[in-house]
Amino acid sequence: MKPNQLRRLEKLHARRVAPQQIVTPEFARQMTEISHETGRQVGVLIDRKGYVEYVIVGDARRIELPDFRRVRVAADRFRGLRCVHTHLRGEELTQDDLTDLALLRLDLMVAIDVDARTGLPGDVRAAHLMPTTAAELGDGHDHEAFVFLEPRIPAHLDVDFLELINSLEDEMARNRRTTRRAEGRDRAILVGVTTGSPAEAEESMAELQELAASAGLMVLDQIIQRRPQIDPRTVLGRGKLEELLVRALRVGADLIIFDRELQPAQVRSLSEATDLKIIDRAQLILDIFAQRAESREGKIQVELAQLKYLLPRLISGQDSAFSRLAGGIGGRGPGETKLETDRRRVRDRIHRLDREIETLRQRRQERRKERTRRELPIISIVGYTNAGKSTLLNTLTASSVHVEQRMFATLDPTSRRLRLPHEQDVILNDTVGFIRDLPPDLLAAFRATLEEISDSDLLIHLIDAAHPRWEQQLESVERILSELDLTRIPRLVVLNKADIVAADTMSAILRQVCTVGARQCVSISALDPRSLRPMLEMAGALLARDLTHPMETKPILFDEQTGLHETVGVAGPIK
Repeated sequence: MKPNQLRRLEKLHARRVAPQQIVTPEFARQMTEISHETGRQVGVLIDRKGYVEYVIVGDARRIELPDFRRVRVAADRFRGLRCVHTHLRGEELTQDDLTDLALLRLDLMVAIDVDARTGLPGDVRAAHLMPTTAAELGDGHDHEAFVFLEPRIPAHLDVDFLELINSLEDEMARNRRTTRRAEGRDRAILVGVTTGSPAEAEESMAELQELAASAGLMVLDQIIQRRPQIDPRTVLGRGKLEELLVRALRVGADLIIFDRELQPAQVRSLSEATDLKIIDRAQLILDIFAQRAESREGKIQVELAQLKYLLPRLISGQDSAFSRLAGGIGGRGPGETKLETDRRRVRDRIHRLDREIETLRQRRQERRKERTRRELPIISIVGYTNAGKSTLLNTLTASSVHVEQRMFATLDPTSRRLRLPHEQDVILNDTVGFIRDLPPDLLAAFRATLEEISDSDLLIHLIDAAHPRWEQQLESVERILSELDLTRIPRLVVLNKADIVAADTMSAILRQVCTVGARQCVSISALDPRSLRPMLEMAGALLARDLTHPMETKPILFDEQTGLHETVGVAGPIK
């Protein structure tokens, strides 16, 4: 650029626009003349007092705005800067313009047409983001994300800029306060990306929504994208990611939850694209465990899993807080970076927690030896989270273990003594619930607890027969038991909630479940003690390895209305 043009650009930086005006005719003319002479787009970022903060020169097609996304902005406010730039070809606001408007949270995006013959300003085109609520986005109507002002020449612009922006921010704050009062919880958008069938993705997202509710989050919206392959950098495609971030800004989301485990590089890329908190399915499950852990052992196990998850995801920051520390007196070496220090501290903490868990494991082993000396068989109740395991334990043993209709309500294993119908005493264990894609670090941290299952003489696999995805839950539990090498232990499959499932439906489920692998099956209601005797008799028979009686090898259906049991044959129920 010529020296004269550079001086004129410097003068633009010294100019001031009246705060109420989007742009003045004189200022617009100075911009378009420089743009016409250089053949480049020229842009400025103006604050709400009218001062020019940045002057930017691009090419013929676009300008490159500074990256403000690492600078946090209040949740119900825009950035306080409007972008005014030139368009050399008289085009509308481009998709890049609108993306920058949304992702950088600018007050306004303004484009001034440059007359190709004279270099004078033509129409001024402007757009701003439209605040909305999650309810409006979910009402089935197409709500535009942007509002476009009517194109006019600079002299005819009659919009009071400050009044417009203040009204938009007031609406954003009002929507946010209304949601806060109604729910009082953090707000999340759920994101699923799949290369498989949409049906499987929807089932997984439904479970993620249950997990979010169990964590105390308010789910504002959910997005599912089907792709040929997962983007190694941002998981989503670029266009879908921009749509997601715009949507999150409009509804006032606090965090975005991905229905898959994110790699450290993906977390970094997504965090660079937005100032919202980004978490994945594994981190959400870990957070739920952290909320529910009450015993010392449970808290240690959860902390260990969280640290193992965090360690590869520690990244360096962009500020001086991560600059290198001095190497000590007498040595002016580079020392450790703060990142290296953080990693070292995390590793040290992991080693300490590993030792504590090993000590707890040995104590558990001693308790198990004591039970073995008493020759008491061990029965463990296993199953998907929220299947009713603690309820069954309470009903069988008249206990008061905490029960709640939420995922992972039980984290700390509980053991109770139980007498079976034929005067046989056993130890009954309530265990941590399983879930699909359970984080490996969590399984590793809970190995001391899972050892309780490995020493069992019988597993009661409890299934929530009223759940619409009971088949997937059964398969997930079977897969985890296989991964833990627990398939060698005899299992009794128990279908719960016979009190709310129709008898013919329960009968069909029983036949379907028992056909595979000749499983031992029975239906019960964990809330109804009358329904539990056949289950206990089958458990006693399995422990005694006495499976010769035909009534004990066929699925048994409990009828809630009559309180009677019937054996389900291949052709149907037989009284």
